[in-house]
Amino acid sequence: MKIYTRTGDSGETSLFGGKRVSKHDMQIESYGTVDELNSFLGLLISQCGDSEEQARLMKIQAILFDVGSHLASDGSAEKFLPALKDEHITDLEKAMDNMNQSLPTLQNFVLPGGNPRIAQAHVCRTVCRRAERRVAQLITEEAESLTWCLKFLNRLSDYLFVLARLLAKMDGVDEVKWNPK
Repeated sequence: MKIYTRTGDSGETSLFGGKRVSKHDMQIESYGTVDELNSFLGLLISQCGDSEEQARLMKIQAILFDVGSHLASDGSAEKFLPALKDEHITDLEKAMDNMNQSLPTLQNFVLPGGNPRIAQAHVCRTVCRRAERRVAQLITEEAESLTWCLKFLNRLSDYLFVLARLLAKMDGVDEVKWNPK
């Protein structure tokens, strides 16, 4: 099977269900940014070793594929889409609550950095925020049924921030605090 189809050479692509749209359509921007986030998460996973964080991030990657499938749907094949479960959002909240128990109270804004994996967690967080903005715009324009995706991305970006703080603690690295001058 060939991976290339040449059907996108004119600047259009197909949504799940068959509808053709421009490659710069907000729906494509939304699931493309989720896909980008998933790739950056893969890099972070490679830096986490065999750990609880690695296992959680791998689960998040699978959920992001589910999110992407909903974002890529033209609405005609809903019965084939994976379920989006509220427990995924609750799991992120519980993970953040557990991580926060071992972290010092946040007193300052934190700048991205400290070491490569902490910085990578912040890259994931900022790409997640961009995906969230894309989905929010998509919901405003046409797809109100995607509010679960927006909520999940919002919680995920918070989780990635707390994860970056936890990684700093685990690695014995001081958080880079913002000190306005």
